[in-house]
Amino acid sequence: MGAATEFFATCAPGLEPVLHQELKDLKLARIERQVGGCRFDGTRLDAARANLWLRTANRVLLRVARFECASESQLYEGALEVPWEKWLKPDGTLRVKARARDSTMTHARYVEQRVKDAICDRFRRDHGTRPSVGESGVDLGISVHLYRDRAILALDTSGEPLYKRGWRQAQGRAPLPETLAAGMLLLSQWDRRSPLLDPFCGSGTLLVEAALMAADVAPGSFRSFGMERWRDAQPVMFERLRAEAEERRRPIKKLQLVGSDIDGERVQDTDRNLAAAGISANLHLDVLDARLFSPKPGWNGHIVTNAPWGSRVGAGGQERLLSLYRSFGAQLRQKCEGYGLALLGGTEQQLEALNVPGEQRELANGNQPCVLLLKGALGGPA
Repeated sequence: MGAATEFFATCAPGLEPVLHQELKDLKLARIERQVGGCRFDGTRLDAARANLWLRTANRVLLRVARFECASESQLYEGALEVPWEKWLKPDGTLRVKARARDSTMTHARYVEQRVKDAICDRFRRDHGTRPSVGESGVDLGISVHLYRDRAILALDTSGEPLYKRGWRQAQGRAPLPETLAAGMLLLSQWDRRSPLLDPFCGSGTLLVEAALMAADVAPGSFRSFGMERWRDAQPVMFERLRAEAEERRRPIKKLQLVGSDIDGERVQDTDRNLAAAGISANLHLDVLDARLFSPKPGWNGHIVTNAPWGSRVGAGGQERLLSLYRSFGAQLRQKCEGYGLALLGGTEQQLEALNVPGEQRELANGNQPCVLLLKGALGGPA
């Protein structure tokens, strides 16, 4: 399915080790963990499989050029030499997104504009017409990474970011990205069989992602990808991959999923999202204050949850939030012995108020740093 080329899968900070393992599980070649993601070698088929199956990646980029770029002219000439017509029709649509750091050229918007100019000039020179520029639903997305006066140009094989799974029907004020939820679940060491509980379930992202993992459903099953709109797209390849993914799906009717939230509307959102994702597990949803959280003794399940923090705090300030952490921590210590725990919080102060010892992993939700607390079994060693 074509010669091997270089790809880069991006992810949220802190999830690089998890993404690296996912790529290993897909048996891809020459995987290397880097800041913000992992590079790997592969074919067009490998890129399609990565988009369909990676749970923690945000995008999969196909690198098509790299060159010295200390000036506007070097950027323009480097972009002009790339054979964009291989992937984009002259009357197609394109989007360019750039990041520039520690380089002579620092303004990302200007970098984007000069790359667009080069692409359009190449088409106008060779075909007498040029593609148009858009922001969403374009035929070809292009990524420009400029670091220390070296440029990497890449094609966005994903299109919309991969956290946009396609199943979500409802969301709260600050929904947890699906990719971060999947990362939390994978870091929690949940076995995909024991009960999974979320006492701050919001719109149900963690519960849906857990169910998809347990049922071995490809996270990209609900959507299409940018590379399916390329000039040389291979629809038969995707049809085959989706059929193979459907054959892997397994029933999870015995899986216990327990979600609760103090906001009744959010619990209704959870129910809608679980239904939209086709979840047929043993569901238990309830409107409940997490300070009264008291799961079934002896289940030895996993509590994986995104506690309120950051933009989710709302009115009332930090002290009320710390009080919530103190009360919820008491419930965890007194009512949840034997349960595993993965709790996402915003600050070390909040986790100190929780008073539950465990491993802490630094992650990020968008541009907001956060901390994931991991505990193998409450009431036991970390």
